[in-house]
Amino acid sequence: MLSAAIRRRVLSPTHNVLRTGFTCHVIRHYASFPDHQVVKMPALSPTMQAGNIGSWQKKAGDSVAPGDVLVEIETDKAQMDFEFQEEGVIAKILKESGTKDVAVGSPIAVLVEEGTDVSAFEKFTLDDAGGNAEPPKPKEEKKSESQSPPSSTPEPTSEPEQYSSSQGKLETALDREPNATPAAKRLARENGISLNGLKGTGKDGKITEEDVKKNTSSSATAAPGAAFEDIPLSNMRKTIASRLQESVQKNPHFFVTSSLSVTKLLKLRQALNSSADGKYKLSVNDFLIKGIAAASKKVPAVNSSWREGSIRQFNSVDVSVAVSTPSGLITPIVTGVDARGLESISGKVKELAKKARDNKLKPEEYQGGTISISNMGMNAAVDHFTAVINPPQAAILAVGTTKKVAVPLENEDGTTGIEWDDQITVTASFDHKVVDGAVGAEWIREFKKVIENPLELLL
Repeated sequence: MLSAAIRRRVLSPTHNVLRTGFTCHVIRHYASFPDHQVVKMPALSPTMQAGNIGSWQKKAGDSVAPGDVLVEIETDKAQMDFEFQEEGVIAKILKESGTKDVAVGSPIAVLVEEGTDVSAFEKFTLDDAGGNAEPPKPKEEKKSESQSPPSSTPEPTSEPEQYSSSQGKLETALDREPNATPAAKRLARENGISLNGLKGTGKDGKITEEDVKKNTSSSATAAPGAAFEDIPLSNMRKTIASRLQESVQKNPHFFVTSSLSVTKLLKLRQALNSSADGKYKLSVNDFLIKGIAAASKKVPAVNSSWREGSIRQFNSVDVSVAVSTPSGLITPIVTGVDARGLESISGKVKELAKKARDNKLKPEEYQGGTISISNMGMNAAVDHFTAVINPPQAAILAVGTTKKVAVPLENEDGTTGIEWDDQITVTASFDHKVVDGAVGAEWIREFKKVIENPLELLL
């Protein structure tokens, strides 16, 4: 017999089980196995089509309560905890730690009620759980789908069921990568080390960060082998490649470049940061982010995105800030910049950047945004560059380093000379579908004006 809680879920087949919007369906009884639920690979971000299994926090026989972390999952954006929202006991793990490219909707574990004999599931296989979900279709196939009439039934890849009983194929050991801790995998990616064949010294043969470090030092003294090495693609790198390629192909970019004087801005920053109360620790980037919001409020057409049949213009300026991580570039979002002060912007940027580098960003912290900034000013070799638009946004600002520039000066007595001015070169990339050339130039003019008169940013 099913418990009262499960009977309620049976009567409500669209019971919401996760904060990210997943659904579950009724529990089904199999002739050879006790009543159970099949836990599926969740979609932890809207763009996620497959993920890698990290460390399981539960094993067969362990109880699970709502809110418990079931397993770490590497999505296309970050390493995230899969917090389960049901109660029961883990009867079988179907996808071991280290399994990669598990399609969204594929079975990963089996859950039973408290008191059920989990030994009955020792021979339970992936076939019994319904098999792997279909792999994501190539981009080329989606074009024709977008032209077909909209369906009232959601596609499995956009809102996957969490539980299933359909039939499929059994996963083989060849589909798996070695069992490794998240720290070991991150270190291996940073050093271009393959985990295949690496012997682990952790529990149950798990590869630890120390194992990777030992391999790194031994590899440095090894004789050179092949003329090249194929570095496996992380989910994040695959997503970056796909989105940037799509952006260049679908968004007609045009670029507007301008040199800005930041002499006054640097003096204001120094004065604020050296205040007696130590309240401020502002960066130049904090001022630029605030300047983007000021310019976007003056020229709101830039703070927009292209939609089929319309252009959506946003009332709030949410700035996506490019952050470099060992796994690739990610753009956490500082929301409501137009309503924030410099101190608030500074604190939020620092918080999000740390989370990004630690792979701890939540989906809502990097999904969305209305306009982007990419700042390479910390690299003195970069005078200026152009950046690729972050779709569906219509603009991104690329910032170069600060340079001392000699500026002609005419004295009151008629003599001439020079003075040294601190300047940066910025280049804005605009989507010509949304922003006309004259509008882009007007936005740059407003941005230049507020950056060169930074006291306006304090108002």
